[in-house]
Amino acid sequence: MSETPRAVPKNAMPSIISADLTITGDLMSIGDIQVEGTVEGDIESRTLTIGEAAQVRGAITGETIRVCGSVTGQIKGTSVTLAKTAKVNGDILHQSLSIEDGAFLDGHCRRMEQSAPGADSNIASVKDRSATPAPAAKSESKPSNADSGASYASPLTATRNEGAARAAGA
Repeated sequence: MSETPRAVPKNAMPSIISADLTITGDLMSIGDIQVEGTVEGDIESRTLTIGEAAQVRGAITGETIRVCGSVTGQIKGTSVTLAKTAKVNGDILHQSLSIEDGAFLDGHCRRMEQSAPGADSNIASVKDRSATPAPAAKSESKPSNADSGASYASPLTATRNEGAARAAGA
């Protein structure tokens, strides 16, 4: 029996991780997820809400992400909102970012280029650019100007390495 892609019904309820539930492992949904408990693993969802008392330790990927609780790990989303009660230790890759007064963020924010269907392909291309500097940038920037090129590549390299270390639980 082969699997075919499923469409999310318009009136579908979100999957809820209740406050008394701890999940160790990755979550993936084509629909909506609401986390009120604890997740130790990566989460991928269309729409994701992290409740005020929730704790997530892992990478988060989605179209619309609202963080009200605690996240330790990289966040990648088209639209990311940090509520006033949010506590994020990790980098954020976004197309749209909203941070309410009182939210805590310890990490880098990087805007992704807008494209139609493949936001993740933009993330991969940003990572590829940071890992291997372009030959033109190497020949143009001489040691006389230390900031030339380094200020762009360093945060992206740190984003990739720190995100991988956080996802691995380091």
